Amino acid sequence: MLVLGAAVVLIGQQRFDLTVDNIMRGPGLIGYEPSQIRWSGDSQRIYFRWKQASEPREKDPDTYVVERDGSGLRKLSEDESKLAPPAAGNRSRDRRRMVYNQRGDIYIYDFDTDKVRQLTRTSDNEGDPRFLPDGKRVSFTRNNNLYLMSLETGLLEQMTDIRAAGGGAAATPAVTSGRGGRGGFGQGGGAAATSGDTQQQRGTESQEFLKKEERELLEVIRERAARREEQEARNKKDNPRKPFQLQTRQSVARLELTPDEKYVIAVVTDGADGSKQTTVPSFVTESAYTENLNTRPKVGDAQSRSRMAILSVAAGEVKWVDHGQREPTTTPERKSDGGEITSPRGRPPEPRDRPLSLTGLTWSEDGKRAAMLGRSADNKDRWIFALDVETGKARTLFTLHDDAWIGGPGANALGWLNNEELYFQAERDGWSHLYTVQHDGGEPRALTSGKWEVADVELSRDKSRFYLTTSEEHAGERHLYSMAVTGGERTKITRTPGSHEAVLSPDERSLAVVYSAANRPPELFVQDNRPGAEPKKVTTSPAPEFFSYSWTEPPIVHVPARDGAQVPARLYKPAKWRAGGPAVLFVHGAGYLQNVHRWWSSYSREYMFHHLLMERGFLVLDIDYRGSAGYGRDWRTGIYRYMGGKDLDDHVDAARWLVKQHQVDARKIGLYGGSYGGFITLMALFTQPDVFAAGAALRPVTDWAHYNHGYTSNILNIPQRDNESYKRSSPIYHAAGLKGALLICHGMVDVNVHFQDTVRLVQKLIELRKENWELAVYPAEDHGFVQPSSWADEYKRILKLFEKNLR
Repeated sequence: MLVLGAAVVLIGQQRFDLTVDNIMRGPGLIGYEPSQIRWSGDSQRIYFRWKQASEPREKDPDTYVVERDGSGLRKLSEDESKLAPPAAGNRSRDRRRMVYNQRGDIYIYDFDTDKVRQLTRTSDNEGDPRFLPDGKRVSFTRNNNLYLMSLETGLLEQMTDIRAAGGGAAATPAVTSGRGGRGGFGQGGGAAATSGDTQQQRGTESQEFLKKEERELLEVIRERAARREEQEARNKKDNPRKPFQLQTRQSVARLELTPDEKYVIAVVTDGADGSKQTTVPSFVTESAYTENLNTRPKVGDAQSRSRMAILSVAAGEVKWVDHGQREPTTTPERKSDGGEITSPRGRPPEPRDRPLSLTGLTWSEDGKRAAMLGRSADNKDRWIFALDVETGKARTLFTLHDDAWIGGPGANALGWLNNEELYFQAERDGWSHLYTVQHDGGEPRALTSGKWEVADVELSRDKSRFYLTTSEEHAGERHLYSMAVTGGERTKITRTPGSHEAVLSPDERSLAVVYSAANRPPELFVQDNRPGAEPKKVTTSPAPEFFSYSWTEPPIVHVPARDGAQVPARLYKPAKWRAGGPAVLFVHGAGYLQNVHRWWSSYSREYMFHHLLMERGFLVLDIDYRGSAGYGRDWRTGIYRYMGGKDLDDHVDAARWLVKQHQVDARKIGLYGGSYGGFITLMALFTQPDVFAAGAALRPVTDWAHYNHGYTSNILNIPQRDNESYKRSSPIYHAAGLKGALLICHGMVDVNVHFQDTVRLVQKLIELRKENWELAVYPAEDHGFVQPSSWADEYKRILKLFEKNLR
């Protein structure tokens, strides 16, 4: 049995004071989760970032180290932490070194010697460092271009000549000293020609005439021009590549050298033409002036598009990757006189390239084969492509279509099992499972199946086994399994109910596991990599007083929905529950998120607040409504084209179930939640006013046409093409139905769900002459509150709302 290691409560210690102020201390009470877990190269030590509940909120976490048996935990000094293994980077093929970026410079960590070597120290920002296959050189990006550095000689070689839009041709090939102004992708590039440039710019006809006359008239000009032309010819011979000139609104998002070093793969982003950024004013500032934050465009506005270019290292020539997907054939457009729109030669228009995003380029270990992911701009199709770099042509290995939208855990997972076979995840049978496909083509093969999901996958070093984190034991648990690469039986390694996020040691004999239970926050454990191994607890994060309260493990129940589905729920029922009492439904946010499980909730404050509500006689129910994560494709897409449809029905059905099964007073049911939870709260009060007597909508979306594109277009398409879905899904169009008591709380510097959403709804409520609502604003808070005082103020208002209206 796993001992959670709760602090021993001393005799006479004061019992935890269950108040709103105490709960809303957040990390000041429950502590901080260990993060950035990594092992030393010899598998003897574990490094991680962590800080304890007693430390100041503003303080950065420290780096800690512990032995593989869980002994010797200590905090590293600042100087020691700089020499610790990096949390992320690119490993050499022999896995003995890692190259990484830190504060804009490039470093190498040697796992054999535990030594750090700094490669660059410049005012430029160097990024995305990678080892070349020979392990003797590294590549990195600087000012929109790719460079190679020899680890033996220090020679720095520029591999591309990419220039920003509007930049003039460089006088000579770009210098490689690494000095110059710091710039991001798509900025900087070649400087405009000046009087000091040696390369001549062609002028107007009159200017060219004068230049010719001057050369013929003066010997000094002839000599100067001859020297310049000689120098240009020499430069061209030594550096024959042509520059790649970016166009207006283009930028480079990624540069990668092919294993044969003949080409550089560039992801080029075309910025949206005419897109408008939303402004969020910040009123509480250091300057004492109102400062405007530019955040994002709204859904349906023009979006940027990424394409993949193949640049020849030797010549600088450019090929654009052809993914082979074309727009579906449609009926030809008609002119006003009834005729068809045709091409200049009288034929119907040619099919256009379908807008796709190409990402995740990955190479086989021998460097001879490449594969990548593709996703359609309308979110409904996904591909795995094989890429022929010589021709720029992509060949389809796997495709998946969803009438709603592509998603699920592992949707971007792609790796090489060997030099001929790839592995990936897909919701092909309605659940996210592991598949393989041959690079030469053929039908994908499923390695796992069943009504559960693969949450994470890692290939063993010898490529004989997969390590999988899955939900097959229970939808509300995550365990680590091992499985042969050919599939078949899986061996369960972790055993205690809850969530296990495991990091394998390099020798794969040990595990560092961040584990949490329903009533205990995440902590770091160590254990042997074998079934039934006993974990040893390393950290204790909460304040000692946290353990003096008996935090419950809420039972998981299932609520029957009107369409026959069984909706998972967490039930918080008072020990002395009396029939006819009040109930509160909590609505989790994010939409696609799971909150009914046996591990520590990301809604820790709400979890503790529900204990306070129980002590005051409220029954609380927290459901994973339609659209939540963890239950497969059909559950995930159950809200397609109608948010506030099945997801709200699930809450209504849950309220009726509480009345029937637990004798809750039907007149005393409220609900609350933030973000998506705030949206559902509004829809409940506006469209189901006879079911819910009161609700608190926190940072709510009130009109989906004003939210972001990436999330909203998945579910509702875009407003100019599917206006019906937006109107029936947006609370502002249903505000006339409000009867119960409504509390709205919103941070004014929210760059996710903008405060404008609430302002527009308030104006609508005023115009409707509604009086049973309140608004609380938080001038210094973003979407997720930071200040404990703000959290406490918000939840005191929520408690007051329920005490007043549900008693």
